Amino acid sequence: MESLAHVISFLPPLVAAMPLTLFLTVTGVVFGLLMGTLVAVAMVYGRRTSAWPAKAFTFAFRGTPLLVQLYLIYYGLGQVLPGTFIRHSFLWPYLRDGLWYAVFALSLNQAAYNAEVIRGAILAVPKGQTEAGIAVGMRPVTILRRITLPQALRLCLPVLTSDVIILLKSTSLASTITIMEMMGTARMLQRQSLLIFEPLIAAGLLYFAVVVVLTRVMAEVERRLTLYRQPARPQQG
Repeated sequence: MESLAHVISFLPPLVAAMPLTLFLTVTGVVFGLLMGTLVAVAMVYGRRTSAWPAKAFTFAFRGTPLLVQLYLIYYGLGQVLPGTFIRHSFLWPYLRDGLWYAVFALSLNQAAYNAEVIRGAILAVPKGQTEAGIAVGMRPVTILRRITLPQALRLCLPVLTSDVIILLKSTSLASTITIMEMMGTARMLQRQSLLIFEPLIAAGLLYFAVVVVLTRVMAEVERRLTLYRQPARPQQG
């Protein structure tokens, strides 16, 4: 009972840190999807000068741990940028904070995985759809924007949903660069209370609750976007 009381007492500060965790997740999803789509298009339709860098980007970021990427970006850029013009620009007050390095690292990592998923979905779109667009006089960019990408995103939506959930849990690594999201707050509570398990249990419960809500939301989004694939209900006689 005492342990349960400790877990409950740790929930308020962890709930207060939840918006930062959600901010990292949302920004990583948005920027990761935008960059991942551009990288996927470059891999599928780009010439060698753009396709090979795109493939190298996905290979590098999918082949190395996110924690290593986070450290390299935080400590690497954190040492390089102070010696550049950025030190005296309006960007410096933001770039002094580890939050933006975490957003950058999470976005790049998410973009690499999204790019491979979207690339496969683009190749899965039937060629007849593209040929139909050409037949009616559509330009290649219009075909990509109005036919290929919308269908590709619908095809890979379940995988993208799983990637969002993985990203949510990966934001806990941001605590290693002094960001006080939920895991960083849990570690602070460990030091203050000298308790090891109770703060982690409280954080795990909140992560689980967010994952449940996010899964429900994404399932509803997927259902609405794929109504055309759902079987028709039999009519009652």
